[in-house]
Amino acid sequence: MVDERSRNGWFVWFSLLCALILSIAPIPEFLAVGRPLWLPLVIAYWLLMAPLRLGMTRVWLLGLAADLLYGTPLGQYALVLALVAFMVISLQQRLRMFPVWQQSLVLLVVFGLAQLLLLWLDSLSGNRPPSLAFLIPALVSALLWPWVFIVLHFCGRRLGVH
Repeated sequence: MVDERSRNGWFVWFSLLCALILSIAPIPEFLAVGRPLWLPLVIAYWLLMAPLRLGMTRVWLLGLAADLLYGTPLGQYALVLALVAFMVISLQQRLRMFPVWQQSLVLLVVFGLAQLLLLWLDSLSGNRPPSLAFLIPALVSALLWPWVFIVLHFCGRRLGVH
């Protein structure tokens, strides 16, 4: 008999790879300020719907891969993704009961705290001056959450991932 965890698990990793690619895809300069947090969005979805497929260690490793990809100091984005994963895992039972629009509001706070941590880490290293523009990606990501949820939920159900 096939192990339940191994059934179509490739789709989880494919969606995470797509999120990494979307994170570095070129966009016009005026839209770059509001670039969605694709990787935290997809990680939040999989931690909500199939928490056994993705754990803190895998999220940390994804964060290290993102650090290498973005050229940030090693561990910076890994720490931010670990914070997102911790908050989503700790709120998972409650979030699953909420409608998608309420999940979006909770994830706005989660992504906002992650962006605040990223801003703090960037300002410690002297890379970016503090401004309120760091909240724009969190807001855009929260607005995109219903669409990401619908697409991943449809594909995940179709492939039997959850």
